Amino acid sequence: MNTKTKLGAALGGTVLAVALTATGGTAWAAPAASTATASAAAVTKLSQADAANRLRNAGITWSSSGNCTNRNNAHCTSFEQINLATVQGAITLKNASRCALTITGGTETGHASGTYSHWNGYKLDFNPTTCLSNYITGTFTYIGPRAGDGAPQYRAGSGNIYARESNHWDVLFYSCGC
Repeated sequence: MNTKTKLGAALGGTVLAVALTATGGTAWAAPAASTATASAAAVTKLSQADAANRLRNAGITWSSSGNCTNRNNAHCTSFEQINLATVQGAITLKNASRCALTITGGTETGHASGTYSHWNGYKLDFNPTTCLSNYITGTFTYIGPRAGDGAPQYRAGSGNIYARESNHWDVLFYSCGC
């Protein structure tokens, strides 16, 4: 294994801009993957049981129209393969807002696709209570309507995005917001 390969392995192969060659010269290489792709691959995924326990212990509830947790059923509310940071973000939201939170959408099929999607563990939907809506609109920065559906969007200092859809808050957790 040459020095460049060792350095790439030590960095997880995500960023490699310069490395020393075996002869002492400098070799330049493009990153193996974009930062967004690399960080998306490095997230910690949780099982349904682990996520449910963490949320329950924080006092966060959830509901589903089908009274189920099957990830492959759009009528269920699933947490299977949710990102740890997403669960931590929901807990941070609960603690900061002091509002009762009810999750109405998780990682189940039936949501829009994309890198930062429900399916990939980055998003949760919340029941839009007066308490939660007042907290989001009064605390975070309005950033304009979302392209595609026009949902009003608010950005937290953490970078997380809160979009007010017709019957819920669609929240994109880039981080735990801790």
